[in-house]
Amino acid sequence: MTDGPRLTRKGLATRSRIVAAAAGLMFTRGVAGTSTEDVCAAAGVSSSQLYHYFADKRALVRAVVAHQTEQILTPQEPLFARLDTVDGLRAWRDALVDVQHERRCVGGCPLGSLGSELAEIDDGARVDVVDGFARWAAAIRDGLAAMRARGALPVTVDVDELALGILAALQGGLLLTEISRDTVALEAALDTVIAHVAALTTEPEELVGG
Repeated sequence: MTDGPRLTRKGLATRSRIVAAAAGLMFTRGVAGTSTEDVCAAAGVSSSQLYHYFADKRALVRAVVAHQTEQILTPQEPLFARLDTVDGLRAWRDALVDVQHERRCVGGCPLGSLGSELAEIDDGARVDVVDGFARWAAAIRDGLAAMRARGALPVTVDVDELALGILAALQGGLLLTEISRDTVALEAALDTVIAHVAALTTEPEELVGG
């Protein structure tokens, strides 16, 4: 999403650089701790350039929410495609834990952090975060729905509710991981919900994944 008239390739590159710089700063410092001057310095642009692309900081923040949503979901797409088995869920779990190890458990979830900071001060940005989480939950739900469609999960399983529960467990685990600086809580949260899915499945263990 861009603001104002259609941008040239150079303009799109400049805008993307500004958003990426803002996203990095807001992830480490928070929205309140990041000024537009900070963003300009990090992106190597003038304030007039920044305001050419964004009417105000609020518009920039909403662009950061969109950016972080894509940064989180796009790398997971190959894993999302395998969430129709318990083995695929476990592989997704392992990848999420690995990311936290790479980050040394700093920062938590970029989207969740934005949501917790913005929920009470910027309703437009809050809704954008809600939409990002809805996309994340939908990707999980699609895998569970595929399991149910082929009979691997009982038809009585509410896949929307189960997907939301898995996402909630993930977010809670990420928060505790950030606070404790270890992945114990994240692993426990995801292992628990995946074990619940495994207990529900009607497929033999060799098909479910061990």
